[in-house]
Amino acid sequence: STTIDALAAARPPGSGVCVDAHCRRQGHRVVTTELLGLAYDATSTACRGALTKKKGTMAHRPRSSSPAVCSALYVLDANFKRLLHRDWRGDSVPAHVDAFAAHLNDTETESELKPVFHDPDLGVTFVWIRHADLYFLAVSKQNANATALLCFLHALIKVLTHYFQTLEEESVRDNFVIIYELLDEVCDNGYPQFTEAKILSEFIKTDAHRLAIAPTAPMAVTNAVSWRSEGVRYPKNEVFLDVLENVNLVVNADGKVVVSEVAGALNLRTHLSGMPECKLGLNDKVMLQHQRKQGRGKSVELEDIKFHQCVRLARFETDRTISFIPPDGTFDLMTYRITAPTKPLLWITCHVHCPSRSRVEYTVTLKTQFKPRLNATQVEIKLPVPPDAVAPEVKAAIGNVTYAPEQEAMLWKIKTVPGGKEVSMRAKFNLPSVAAALDDDTGRKKPPITVKYEIPYYTVSGVQVRYLKVIEKSGYQALPWVRYITRSGNYEFRMDTKTHAEKPR
Repeated sequence: STTIDALAAARPPGSGVCVDAHCRRQGHRVVTTELLGLAYDATSTACRGALTKKKGTMAHRPRSSSPAVCSALYVLDANFKRLLHRDWRGDSVPAHVDAFAAHLNDTETESELKPVFHDPDLGVTFVWIRHADLYFLAVSKQNANATALLCFLHALIKVLTHYFQTLEEESVRDNFVIIYELLDEVCDNGYPQFTEAKILSEFIKTDAHRLAIAPTAPMAVTNAVSWRSEGVRYPKNEVFLDVLENVNLVVNADGKVVVSEVAGALNLRTHLSGMPECKLGLNDKVMLQHQRKQGRGKSVELEDIKFHQCVRLARFETDRTISFIPPDGTFDLMTYRITAPTKPLLWITCHVHCPSRSRVEYTVTLKTQFKPRLNATQVEIKLPVPPDAVAPEVKAAIGNVTYAPEQEAMLWKIKTVPGGKEVSMRAKFNLPSVAAALDDDTGRKKPPITVKYEIPYYTVSGVQVRYLKVIEKSGYQALPWVRYITRSGNYEFRMDTKTHAEKPR
């Protein structure tokens, strides 16, 4: 975790604050939780205790040792007018909002906006995010944790979206009483407390007048496990674990890979009774080295790990075991990223040829570069074409090709294609204004070819689940189900701006 003073001292003058990026540049391993972005024990009942008891996870605070993170919270409309606010520590004044609005108005470009900035004249640090037409502004006059403030604002937006479905200015005006009730629960005297929307909705109702008796807070609020209610029962106890990986790939016009990374997530859907204890083991390189095990399969090195708040980080830091009491329902247990270069699973080549000044031909070749026993499903290749292309003639070895003039593209859809195969598609168009296009072709930018696909039963990074154990005091046997899926993320191939045309005879 990083304090505001630590960020200000480390960043160059005039630069913005990006906490995760800053930590990665300094060589620190980023391990955060979903609730507040803090490395704290998930069994703690309050963030206040976590910030003071967990040694070694907080940076040194030069000015103050107080763990307070938020002096006041403001919800502003698009014109920076206050819709509502909560001043927990009594040290925020309306002039702070005016200074914030002036700072944003003076910023010339959107790229210069900083999510965290300090006003030395007022002695105030502003942390803000924008959602739809609203500004959520946290003000702090102390050396608070910058990551905690940002993650708290995101968690608050998730809670409000859970209550109102659509979070905008009108929904805030219509439900300000409920929002004030929620603010009293999620934060106490500037200390973030509780942001589980599912548990909050059990005692803060959207229609309080219909309750015959006064609602009481569920045990989950006062329990150490705030994300799970007691008394959950299922006739059949099951755990469904999906290992999902999105492949981001960008290939330039010369056929060289310029961006290659894998963004993964472990998505859990739990139908478990009672308060079960779950343990998960992966073929993580650090974990296997710590346990001195050399498995037959390969190990992987995970980066930028982010856990759900239910994971006991102290246990993970000690022996790399992922131990947790899961929430009821669906949630992301863990997300990670792998930046090591990987072989592209689907490779696209495109050749553009103009046999005449009024005709253009495209030849697109798809090559699958994975094992033949696997299949890529729901493949869609979007080939951009000139906006005035007419009379298409298409021939494909496999799949269906349609012309989408509203998207200015050809869509090549393939239901299933096995690995180790190469297929082609040809498209011919009449192009009335091709002569003008050829004249200024060198200065014209073409949209890239985008690819969508999904490969089941496979992970490109090689991440594997070694075990998933469920232990509950009643002793029931749970059925764990594991599924692997690799999907395309931002997967694109940039086209050569030069068109190969035949010279007129």
